[in-house]
Amino acid sequence: MPLVPEVSPRVRAALEAGRPVVALESAIIACGLPRPGNLAAARSFEELLSDAGVTPATIAVIDGVPKAGLDDSSLERIAMDESVVKVSSRDLGMAMAGKRTAGTTVAATSVLAAKAGIRVFATGGLGGVHRGHAATLDESADLIELSRTRITVVSAGVKSVLDIPATLERLETLGVAVAGYRTSRFPAFYLSDSGQELDWQLDTPEEIASVMAARDAVGDESALLIGNPLPPDRQLDPALHDRVLRESLEAAAAAGIRGKAVTPFLLDHMRRATAGASVKVNLDVASGNIALAARIANAWSSLT
Repeated sequence: MPLVPEVSPRVRAALEAGRPVVALESAIIACGLPRPGNLAAARSFEELLSDAGVTPATIAVIDGVPKAGLDDSSLERIAMDESVVKVSSRDLGMAMAGKRTAGTTVAATSVLAAKAGIRVFATGGLGGVHRGHAATLDESADLIELSRTRITVVSAGVKSVLDIPATLERLETLGVAVAGYRTSRFPAFYLSDSGQELDWQLDTPEEIASVMAARDAVGDESALLIGNPLPPDRQLDPALHDRVLRESLEAAAAAGIRGKAVTPFLLDHMRRATAGASVKVNLDVASGNIALAARIANAWSSLT
C-alpha cells in the first residue's frame, strides 16, 4: 500500500476547495531552534500563513503516523519532547514501524507534502553537498528527493556551511530547476549572496505560478527551487560569519563529526559563537520564505 500521510481536516478542506496551502517542515522546530523559543516560532510560522489567507500544513510523524497538518498539541510535542527524532525520507518507514515521533527534514517533508497534494513548501535552507565531498561522498538526501518530487520549494538557498558551487552543479545534474526571486545570485542562508550566478530570475509570485503550470504541462516531476535571499541589512555580518564558520569547521573536524551530524553541530557552534545572532537570522530566513511561499500559493490557487 502506498504511503499516504494523514491529512488534517483543515488542510483537507482547503485542498478540496482549491484554496492555498503551504507545507512547513518540522525538523527546524525539533532540532534547528533552541527550546523553548522553538515552540513560539512554530506557532508564529503558522500564523504568518493564516494571516495571509493560506492554510498551514506542518509536516511531521506523530507516534508512527505521517501527518500533513498538526493540531497545537502535536506542534507542542514536536517542539518540546526531547525524545523526538529527526527523519529524512529514507527513515520514514523506520519511524512508522517503530511508532516514533519525528521532525521531518526537507526531503521527508517534500515527499509527504507532495503525497498529500500540496504544491508549495517553505523551509529555511536546503541540505546539499558537504565540503570535502570528494573524499567523503557526503551529500544531503534533499537533493535526490527534489529530483523526483513535484513541489515548489522556497528557501534561502542552501546552508552556508556547505559546498555551494558543488551543490548547484548537483542540482543541475539531477534536473532540479533553480531560480532566484528578484535576484540572479544564489543566496547562502545566513548570507544574502553566495557569489554564484543563476540562469533564471523570477520577479513575482505570479511568474512562479506560471512556471509551475508550464512544468506541469510538460510533465516535469522534479522540484522547482526558488532562492529567496535575506535583505543585505538583515544577513549575518559576513566577516563574523566567515570567521565563525572557519572555527566551526575546525571544531567539527577535531571532534570527528561526520555525516548527518555535521550540520546540527555547525549550526549549534554558530549559535554559541555568534551569541545567538545566527538564531535571529535563522528566524528571519524562515519567516521571509514563509511569506513568499504564501504569496506563491495564493497565485497558484488563483491560476488553477
